[in-house]
Amino acid sequence: MENIFITGVSGYIGQKLLAFLDGKPEVQKIVGIDIRAPSIKTGKLVFYRKDVREPVGDLLLQHGIDAVVHLAYVVPPLHDKSLMEDVNIGGTKNILASCLKSQVKQIVYTSSATAYGFHADNDNPLTEDSPLRGNADFVYSKNKKEIEGLFSRFSKDNPGYTVSILRPSFVAGPVFDNPLARHMKKKFVLLPSATTPFQYVHEDDLIEIIYLLLQRRVNGIFNVGADGTITFPEMIKLLGNIMVPLPFTIMGLLNNVAWYLRLSFISEFPTPALNMVRFPWAVSSEKLTAELGYRYRYTTRETFLDFAGAFKKGRRRGKR
Repeated sequence: MENIFITGVSGYIGQKLLAFLDGKPEVQKIVGIDIRAPSIKTGKLVFYRKDVREPVGDLLLQHGIDAVVHLAYVVPPLHDKSLMEDVNIGGTKNILASCLKSQVKQIVYTSSATAYGFHADNDNPLTEDSPLRGNADFVYSKNKKEIEGLFSRFSKDNPGYTVSILRPSFVAGPVFDNPLARHMKKKFVLLPSATTPFQYVHEDDLIEIIYLLLQRRVNGIFNVGADGTITFPEMIKLLGNIMVPLPFTIMGLLNNVAWYLRLSFISEFPTPALNMVRFPWAVSSEKLTAELGYRYRYTTRETFLDFAGAFKKGRRRGKR
């Protein structure tokens, strides 16, 4: 594990992983690609400004890459669904083809528990044997399911490759920043009146698990979710904000208008994304614990408290 290649190196998890690996003496070089440069500087990084859909086989060979960590993914929902799907699906196909070309035989992919989909009849908790049903009307979830299909076929066709797939629940921490986080940071938070308890995994736990898989070269699929759940009324209160519960029909109508008119101060996500907070999709990490012996440093509640503390500290600074 001397030379690591990271796609999406400038993203939330990419930069956390970059900083973590930079401090590991056994890691000699980190090669990263993204459409923008990361904000942090490290001595081990060789950065290339590249779209994940551009072939990188030659780069993998040039730098003697031992393992690829595939993180690149369009997280904020786009109105241009075709572009979002092309980056997510096309980018993954390209990375798999590049690994084949260069014979890089270890790949770690961060999928998501959203691949199971948001459904009222989900297993609770979800295990790795629960069906992947995605949500056809929500591109993020739909693509996560489809990409796992690509990896499944790749593994069957190439048994000599080590492929590790992680399905984390919502990732959070002090710098947690995505459409849901920004929505909950508003003073008045509009949400469906009926929501289900939420599960998180701390960013530090996820990074350590990725590192563990790189070290041990483990094949397989692993759910990643901290112990416990937390409700939305609790979360909004901990942030010092006020939850405004609305019947789903009204919330959906309002969200449709906001999404169509691009009123991001009301909503940054299409209405099907609301199912994320309405239906259960908490995961069991028993397999991860049993096979890798990993013990989470943070519970779901502790993870959210870490985020809430950083947010409120920033808010107090802003008032000075």
